[in-house]
Amino acid sequence: MNRNDPKTSSLRGSAGACGGFAAAGISRRSILSAGGLGMFGLTLPGLLRAQEAAAEAGSALPVKAKSVIFLFQFGGPSHIDTFDMKPAAPAEIRGPHKPIKSDVPGLPVSEHLPRMAKQMGRIALVRSMHHTMKNHNSAAYYALTGHAPPRDDQRLRDSLSLYPAYGSVVDKLASLESELPTFVSYPHVIRDGSVTPGQRASFLGKAHDPFFISEDPNSKNFKLPELSLPSGLSFERLQRRRELQKLIDTQSRLLEYSSAARGLDDYYKKALAMLSSTRVRDAFDLSREPVAVRERYGRHTYGQGCLLARRLVESGVRFVTVYFDATIGGKSTTSGGWDTHGFDNTRMFPIIEKRHLPITEQTLPTLLDDLDERGLLDDTLVVWMGEFGRTPKINANKSRDHWPQCYSALLAGGGVKGGYVYGASDSTGAYPSRDPVRPDDLAATIFHLMGIDPSTEVYDTQDRPLVIAEGDPITDLIA
Repeated sequence: MNRNDPKTSSLRGSAGACGGFAAAGISRRSILSAGGLGMFGLTLPGLLRAQEAAAEAGSALPVKAKSVIFLFQFGGPSHIDTFDMKPAAPAEIRGPHKPIKSDVPGLPVSEHLPRMAKQMGRIALVRSMHHTMKNHNSAAYYALTGHAPPRDDQRLRDSLSLYPAYGSVVDKLASLESELPTFVSYPHVIRDGSVTPGQRASFLGKAHDPFFISEDPNSKNFKLPELSLPSGLSFERLQRRRELQKLIDTQSRLLEYSSAARGLDDYYKKALAMLSSTRVRDAFDLSREPVAVRERYGRHTYGQGCLLARRLVESGVRFVTVYFDATIGGKSTTSGGWDTHGFDNTRMFPIIEKRHLPITEQTLPTLLDDLDERGLLDDTLVVWMGEFGRTPKINANKSRDHWPQCYSALLAGGGVKGGYVYGASDSTGAYPSRDPVRPDDLAATIFHLMGIDPSTEVYDTQDRPLVIAEGDPITDLIA
């Protein structure tokens, strides 16, 4: 089977993707048999911890990226109008924007990204990303999980038959031993009609869902209602309720229905730890940042979201996903994601010049500078990408359509080379001309940099082993 064949990758992605129940390395039989082991001192939580410790001990990969900030550009940025420009191509392909020199010889970027031009020495640029999914929900699911969907369908919906988000896998295999959440996502639940799959834990269980923040980090009174107790319920009373629940679970003979077996035991522990932790509250408290710092990131939702991501990895959170926008785009010229084609002749280039490129130009260099100044960039991997690129040829509406056959992804910090380009597109940016990369390979690279073996298996609802990444790490990118 050819790993670079999108058709075979799609088959591999759907072959075993049918839900999930058991924790990695733990079968339903193991969970049920724990009932008989309890009298010998091995309780179900003990069995779970023992299995997880054994799995962690078996990993020999160095941890180059302690944390990941995944900046997802929903809608699909145009590679030709950002980081893979084609100035020698015909006008209908090269577009109206001119290239400018960057701090890496031979690596030009768009004239609308002068600050980013000075950052390319920190960037590992993949110019040969490709797959075959032309619909946003299918392509975005592929980008958020590293697994090809069973079909290319705008109506693709979240289900236990699909794979979990990257951060949920990290939470499962390399969770934090602290009150901090391992995986945080915000400030949108993205959707194209239906909710885009791949944002949650799927068959790994709700205990590994992200700590999701729906509040706008740019709002004047940004707070976390998720960390607030219901009115009239004190923390002490909540603890007493939890102790009673633990007693019931311990005495229960039907362990397959216990909170631990369902993944809720860890969920409750994390929730209680966060509710009582000043460390957690401080990490999310943007008011602690100087006004000048907040202004540098930009006083808009995405800018403050990137600042919050820096605060979270600085506090120790392992995986942070920041969504550029809740939607792919639309008729508005003041909101929406990178799906900038169609509607009328003023759609694409005016809106990316007014909104998308300026926001990118402000936030991404600021984030990289801030991480570097704080000594965090070396072990924080920053990933900037969308679900696909845009067509090389400009359409009749003076915009570019969906194009998964070739696009770019940016990586920085966290053990990757700076000022490095991997792969190449052809003369029009239509197809990879060298070293093609699938989302599966990028997923394997992310896990590898985090010290997690991409061949590690987790189990679905049918107790079938599924590898967390079916691609190969891009070792040439690794410093």
